[in-house]
Amino acid sequence: MIRIGLTGGIGSGKSMVASLLEVLGVPVYEADAGSKRLIGASALIRRRLTDLLGESVYNGAELDRKRLADCIFNDPEILKQVNAIIHPEVGADFLDWASRQTAAICAIETAILFESGFDCLVDMSVMVYAPVELRTGRVVARDGVSREDVLRRMRNQWPDEVKKARSDYIIYNDGRQALLPQLNKLLADMPAAYSRR
Repeated sequence: MIRIGLTGGIGSGKSMVASLLEVLGVPVYEADAGSKRLIGASALIRRRLTDLLGESVYNGAELDRKRLADCIFNDPEILKQVNAIIHPEVGADFLDWASRQTAAICAIETAILFESGFDCLVDMSVMVYAPVELRTGRVVARDGVSREDVLRRMRNQWPDEVKKARSDYIIYNDGRQALLPQLNKLLADMPAAYSRR
């Protein structure tokens, strides 16, 4: 089985690309959903987060996301430590999930493929790219936030040019190129041993 790492900045359309991959028979692990599930279910993550941030980071069985956000956005060192707790567990969960798939290809969808080190878990990295202005407009319309809020969130992610340089393949979601032909080409360009669907 070949494992694809699917990434892209906020508003790039990586979730849409992930949905299309699923339609084409490629199972997709959503890292954000996996992270949220593990934060609630993993005793190891809970113990490590409470050791780091105190018991109040959880409300009963639920993570207090506002408290966590306040902690990590005000202290880059805390963010680094929280990521060091969560990312390895998500990576292990992805590998376990991937081992149970029967398709020849599977994928992990994550905005932080390279930042998290998940790129080391995949055979090929694929970036979904869209121009900043298009991405900004999509997020403003989708989330009902200001343009300034979107640009601030973008500044917290790796620049597109850095991700593009590290990616094996680029899917352009710029409104001019159709996605499905690009995805069919991506799957066709893979080694024959992995291109069976």
